[in-house]
Order: sequence, then structure tokens, then C-alpha cells
Amino acid sequence: MAQNTTTQNTMNKVQGHPKGLYLLFATEMWERFSYYGMRALLILYLTKTLVEGGLGYTDQDASLLYGFFTGFVYFTPLIGGWLADNYLGQRKAIVIGALLMMLGQFSLAYETSKLFLYIGLILLIIGNGFFKPNISVIVGTLYEPGDSRKDSAYTIFYMGINVGAFFAPLLTGYMAITYGFRFGFLTAGIGMLIGLLLFTMLGDRFLGGLCKYPSVVNNKVSTKGAPLTKEEKDRTRAIVVFVLFSIFFFAGFEQAGSSMTLYTEKFIDRHVGSFEVPTSWFQSVNPIFIVLLAPMLSMLWGDLRAKGKEPNVPIKMALGMILLGLGFVVLMGAVMARGGDVADENIKANILFMVFAYLLHTLGELCLSPIGLSMVSKLSPVKLASLMMGVWLLSSFFANIMGGFVASYVTDLGAGTIFTVIGIFSIVLGVILFSLNRWLVKLSHGAL
Repeated sequence: MAQNTTTQNTMNKVQGHPKGLYLLFATEMWERFSYYGMRALLILYLTKTLVEGGLGYTDQDASLLYGFFTGFVYFTPLIGGWLADNYLGQRKAIVIGALLMMLGQFSLAYETSKLFLYIGLILLIIGNGFFKPNISVIVGTLYEPGDSRKDSAYTIFYMGINVGAFFAPLLTGYMAITYGFRFGFLTAGIGMLIGLLLFTMLGDRFLGGLCKYPSVVNNKVSTKGAPLTKEEKDRTRAIVVFVLFSIFFFAGFEQAGSSMTLYTEKFIDRHVGSFEVPTSWFQSVNPIFIVLLAPMLSMLWGDLRAKGKEPNVPIKMALGMILLGLGFVVLMGAVMARGGDVADENIKANILFMVFAYLLHTLGELCLSPIGLSMVSKLSPVKLASLMMGVWLLSSFFANIMGGFVASYVTDLGAGTIFTVIGIFSIVLGVILFSLNRWLVKLSHGAL
């Protein structure tokens, strides 16, 4: 770690954090603007008729395609992380990923056809594999092992994700409604271009030589063939356990882009006064809650830490699971308010049901997702840092495919049944994770 340490020690600090954190914040913000801007349109683009500018998929087929796409977006980071660790270095991998994702967005914008749909989605899947795990790893390498600022840094970084995710559906949704879906995707592609330019132009200035080369080069002495120590093996096992629980969290959480979006489109009264809120704009509810609540939650953890009462990682993540489940309990209330799973789209539930569900899901996300990123950074063997971040993101691969299958059964089983099952299951898993607290802390060897 000699090169990384030297670089860190020479960096200027802003508000207690290296300046490089804010470059990574801005880069991730524009990448997430690009991704969530596209994601907010995707299920609608697939299900709208050709006359309406869409591709005419059925709700069931669109939900499955959406699930497989968002799933594979989180599978390829496993490969991209391994390539960065061993051959590319994190920064080169990020540039490659950004270029591919930009081209993917422009492919979606180029022509309304299934051919360019598949070309665009494949480029986005591959590009995200290079980009996503490696930018998260660089955040962790800005800090020395044991630095108490790391959890706070990942929360700040996570705010960058959600600033982009908040504005994206508003702008791409407006462009899609006003000018057509192609212009919505074009706007998402321009966002990725801005992020790429920021990273390439300012990287050397704010990151120095950090993560320019593969991990084995950064560490001076190659540890590529060295076996893991017992402590490293135990910590890796802990990561795997957290990954297994997070699969079920994200399978429920990602219903936001599929079953919850379709339910909002058909069965939620979206009128605020005389204005009808576009369905795509609901994808901004979670990000704005993140931006508003993340600083408060970060201050809460800090205050509890100062008093020696901060909950550890397993307890925070267990709380996240329970909050997700409670969000689906609220959605069960929306179904009951309509009189059950009635097909009549003229019977609407109040918009506040959906807003409050997103609020609880957001609180759950803040307790699990940024904490998970920090956890992986703390527990991963140095030579496997990007690979293990890819393993963490792999949870979303399984989760999104699982979530896509779940969403595809809404028509057959009814939204009430789906929301009930996800809600109860999430709460039960949260209780189980809470009970595993001491064992997981033991496996971490003091890192948690």
C-alpha cells in the first residue's frame, strides 16, 4: 500500500475528507443520472405501444426483460473488478466503462427498434461492469485502514448517487413526454458524457497516482499467488453472508422500477391539484429522500458513535431489511384502500401510500446499501478489493432477476399477494440477521 499511502498523505483535505472524494461524488452522480434516467423510462418504453413510441411488450414480458437487464448490470462488476485488480487498474476500468455506457445510451436513442434496444442494453451491462465496482473501491482507498471517516465517506458518496438519480427521471421523463423516448435516452447519454469528461480531466489533479495500476503493482510486492490468511478467509465468509441477505433486500427494493411503477401507472391517483404527476417522476422520490435523510442519518451515527452507542454493521443492515418490509406493509394498505386487487383502473389509491412506502424503503436502503459498501471495503483482502466489491454487487444480479420474476406474476397473483409476501419475508430475514450479529462480528476480527 506504499504508493496509495503516499498519495493519500499528500492530498489536501476538504471538510475532513480528501478532495478526491468529491471528484468521485461528481463522477458517480453523472453516471447514476445516466443510468436512472434510462431506468425510469425503460419499463414504460417497453410496454407502450408502437403508436405511443414504445415497443409493445406485454407487462409480463417487459418485467422479465427489465429484471434480466438490471440483474446482469450487477453481474458484470464481478468480471470488471477482477480485470481491474489484475490487469487494468481501477481508473482505466472506469474510463472504459463510462465510454461503453455512453454508447449504450446513444444506441437506445438512435432508433426505436428491438435491435438497438438489445445493443444498447448489452453495452450498458458491460460498461457498468467496468465502472461500478471500481469507483466504489477508490473511495475506500482514499483512507487508511481503520479510519473512522470511511462510513461517512461512503454516505457522502452515496448522496452523489442519489443527487443524480433524483434529477434524472425528472429531466429524462420530461424529454420523453415532450419529444419522445429517444430524446429521453439521449439526455441520459449526455449525462454519462459529462461524468466521463470530469473524471478524465480532473483525475490526476485530485487523485494523483491512486489506483492507476492493478492492485499487485500498487502493493509493490506481488501477492497474487499467496494464499489468504485465516483472518482474511473469515472476513471473506462474513462478506458472503451479508451478500446472501442483501439479495433478498434488493429483490424487494428493485420492485420500484417494475411492479411498483406499473402499479403507480394504473392504480395510484397521481393528481396533485390539477397536475398529474408523470409516473416516471416517482423514480425521483427515493433519491430526494436519500439526499434529505442521508446527512441526518450520518449525523445520528456520529452522535451515537461519540456516546459509544452506534449500532454495528449487522444491526444496521438488519434494520434495513425490516424497514423494507414495513414499506410493503404500507403498499398492502394501498391495495386494501382500493378494495383489493380489483382490475378497474378508475379506482385509485391515494398518492401518499406510494410516497410513504418510498420513505420507508429509503430509510432501509440507507441502513443497508452504503453501509454494505463500507463493510466490503473494510473486510476485503487488499489484493481482492475490486473483486469482492463485485461480489457485493453480484447480490443485485440475483436480486434483480428474482425481482423480475416476482413482478411478472403480479398480473396472475395480484399486487396485494406480492406485496404481502415480500413484506413479511423481509421482516423475518431482518430478525434472523439481527440474531447473527455476534457471530458476524467474530468473523470480522474487529473490523466491524
